Amino acid sequence: MIRIPILNYHCVADYPAPWIAEYTVTPGDFERHLDAIADGGRTVVPVARLADASRGRRALPRNPVVITFDDGFADFADVAVPALAARGLPCTFFAATGSLEGRRRRETVFPPHPMVSWSRLPELEEQGVEIGSHSHTHRDLDLADPRVAADEVVHSKELLEDALGHEIRSFAYPYGHFTPRLRREVAACGYDSACAVRGRLSRVGDDVYAFARLPLLASTTVEEVSAWMTGRGARVASARPDTLGIRTDRLYRRVLRMPVLPEDALADLPEDALAAHH
Repeated sequence: MIRIPILNYHCVADYPAPWIAEYTVTPGDFERHLDAIADGGRTVVPVARLADASRGRRALPRNPVVITFDDGFADFADVAVPALAARGLPCTFFAATGSLEGRRRRETVFPPHPMVSWSRLPELEEQGVEIGSHSHTHRDLDLADPRVAADEVVHSKELLEDALGHEIRSFAYPYGHFTPRLRREVAACGYDSACAVRGRLSRVGDDVYAFARLPLLASTTVEEVSAWMTGRGARVASARPDTLGIRTDRLYRRVLRMPVLPEDALADLPEDALAAHH
């Protein structure tokens, strides 16, 4: 079984905003991660090639690794891509289209932050970047109304295809969260692969609409990255991605979103409703 590390980056900066700091690696650490990939004898491929191999359309190199970036922070284009291009390494960039610079109105759950501009997308493709969709507003689609989620999936794809003039094949679920319904929606909209997170090594035979990725955090060490390159340091993804743990996490997040009634409103509720509320 070929173990495939799919690395999931967000921000590469020395001084990140507090809200994204946990998911930020420094430029120096990013360079060291790329060195660990080279030292591990891995060949970097984009998500689309992994999807093709999973469908039997083309072969993978002997020891593949995939590098992905989510969201669309400006440091991806300014810091990460030059480091990758200098080594001739491709990557996949999942853009949350509502946050990209250059449109009249921002439509995103992100706080204000420098983001990649629409005008730079063709340039990024020329530098070896595969561009995929990360929804439009980056809301939690597995908890959203199904019609809203479908619109997010379709709208972001259409915007990117209009901007780039070609099909967008890959999708990444915001926050890595998905449901069987959302997975089917992504497939029905014409994407041929999707990435979750899952904190696992992927493999040939992984669910093509829920590729497992390994999140790169501020606390991730170079030693951890080196271990992933040898196929160690993390479990291998299961063939059934919608596990009990994922469903439990989804229920927990739903409960957190339930409105809390003020105490004076509770006096008018019957006892069985009070028990349910608490």
